[in-house]
Amino acid sequence: MENIIKILESGKPEKKIKILETLHNTNELKTLEQIILRLNDDSIQVRGEAFNALLLNQNQISKILIDNLNSSNKNIRGFTSLVLANRNEKSAIPEIIKLVEDKHGMVRSCAIGALGHLKAKKITDIILKLLSDSNLEVQKSALQAAIQTDMIISTDKIKEIEKNSDLQIKNLLLKLKK
Repeated sequence: MENIIKILESGKPEKKIKILETLHNTNELKTLEQIILRLNDDSIQVRGEAFNALLLNQNQISKILIDNLNSSNKNIRGFTSLVLANRNEKSAIPEIIKLVEDKHGMVRSCAIGALGHLKAKKITDIILKLLSDSNLEVQKSALQAAIQTDMIISTDKIKEIEKNSDLQIKNLLLKLKK
């Protein structure tokens, strides 16, 4: 166990990935904490493998994941919300909603994306607010959440959004109109 934690903390990315591939069913608290910390690894491959290990874990790990929505690290907050959404953890919705006010655009984007994926109820006001967010990725995630929750957006709001020349937003608007 000590060796696993040492590798996850300071090993080469290839070794971290090999270890993470074997940890998708752990319920050992220290190991889970290390996996969650890898959501902020320098290596995108390590972050992806940590995400998969948490996603595929069949144990009851919701509480530790929800607790990490309050992490001081933006990557851990954002990616944990997506892990919870992909695990269909509807009990996490109230805590994920708190993240839509986060100072980091990436976290707001992940949070509204997670809420859309979970088809959270009563988030119309949140979606409308985030459609006007200063961060383009947040706007895209909010538009996707509107589509996922079958939200009806006013013609005026659609016209306002259409002023954006981003191709991805234009494509999302086409899906919304269907």
